[in-house]
Amino acid sequence: MAIYQVTDNEIKTISRTTFSESGLKEREDLQRLLKHQIEIISPDTLVVAEEFGEWDESRRRIDLLGIDKQANLVVIELKRTEDGGHMELQAIRYAAMISALTFERLVEIYQKYIDDNNGGYSAKATLLEFLEWDEVDEDSFGQEVKIVLASAEFSRELTTTVMWLNDNGLSIRCVRMHPYNADGKILLDVQSVIPIPETEDYQVKIREKRQKERESRTSGRDRSRYSIYFNDEQVHAHIRKSDLGYCTVQLLNDKGLINQEAFEFLRADNTCAFQLIKLESEVTETNKKYNKYRVSRDPELVYDGKEYYVARNWGKESAEIFASKITGKFPSVTYKLHAD
Repeated sequence: MAIYQVTDNEIKTISRTTFSESGLKEREDLQRLLKHQIEIISPDTLVVAEEFGEWDESRRRIDLLGIDKQANLVVIELKRTEDGGHMELQAIRYAAMISALTFERLVEIYQKYIDDNNGGYSAKATLLEFLEWDEVDEDSFGQEVKIVLASAEFSRELTTTVMWLNDNGLSIRCVRMHPYNADGKILLDVQSVIPIPETEDYQVKIREKRQKERESRTSGRDRSRYSIYFNDEQVHAHIRKSDLGYCTVQLLNDKGLINQEAFEFLRADNTCAFQLIKLESEVTETNKKYNKYRVSRDPELVYDGKEYYVARNWGKESAEIFASKITGKFPSVTYKLHAD
């Protein structure tokens, strides 16, 4: 997008330039100026640290660390490059590192920042005033870590990644900063690229809706596990339902219980809601699609010179039917269900 200067006689184009051509450096200039006017790229944010890094790899430091009005921590990364590099991956790493900060620790971090800059005021009092808290509310503090990326430009690879991450519950803002040269004066055009300002409220609502849908799906899943016993001695502990059939067949095979009669029982269609063991040639495309029999791996049972695969992906009902039928056929094999 071009910027124009309107005069009495013409609309004059103002030339776009780069930070390097303008002699503006990343840390000494952009970071130094923005930390005092952070609202330019991150509204309603208080900067509490600069070049923050409390981990072993001392080279890794957050450009600016802030907190917003909702008491969420904010990681702010700056780049003067024309594509943003891989700053989103770097920022996610930083977000993970600070996610466990307590309010008390943040007060210490902020006080050091104040003292290093000859501020001479109380970090705790300033934070409480900024958050409009009468007292510390630890339960409301740091519920989310937000990320702000500010750069001269962003690659399509980076913006695609950010949009996907936002759709999956993160909160990342991309702010583009274009410098312009107007007769020796440097002008800065600052625009939010992600989210687009006109659709920000909508995008936030969509992200929250998808997150609630994911939580609903996750909470509805059956995460129960089984332990398998042989003659009342535990052989497998807390296994997933997906491994129930495989572990059972492995146990029967190890104990020498798979004779012809037992083999025919395991091969029967009514062993459970489906056939327990199949040859690779018998595995259907639907089975493969849902990874029902893992034919991409080595066979899980060899009997009479033939190779068989054991069914996976059990449902709660079919697992219970199978366990009951196995115990009925092999009384020495019993199961214990561990509810989620």
